[in-house]
Amino acid sequence: MQIILLDKVVNLGNLGEIVKVKDGYARNFLIPSGRARRATESAKAEFAAKRAELEKLAAAKLAEAQALGGKLGGTAIKLTQKAGVDGRLFGSVTNFDIAEELNKNGYKVVKAQVRMPNGPLKTVGDSTVSVALHTDVVVDITVSVYGETA
Repeated sequence: MQIILLDKVVNLGNLGEIVKVKDGYARNFLIPSGRARRATESAKAEFAAKRAELEKLAAAKLAEAQALGGKLGGTAIKLTQKAGVDGRLFGSVTNFDIAEELNKNGYKVVKAQVRMPNGPLKTVGDSTVSVALHTDVVVDITVSVYGETA
């Protein structure tokens, strides 16, 4: 299926490009999330008319993400979880826990933006976690996990 990208999509293309993707990817993800439209003749004409407006919106999103990234970069957050004497947590610290703590500190972050390449944190100590605020803005933060004995 051919689609017009309404937003930059990683490993696919930039705003305004017409790309060919599998039908399921377009119907189930790109079109419902508002990142793309079917590449019909009427959609192409409508996009050409709205292109400047969409580019301005994309630039505004990027500027907002860069501003938040500037404030968030190098931030350290502290979380307390129940842990055993050997420093292993009984549970784990997930991207939800980190996003919730960032929201408490005044940063507007969704759990899907928190990237944990090694999976959930399961030990006490400091770890570096990435926060993807935009496809072009990825910031590293430090998460300090402290143990709490029961």
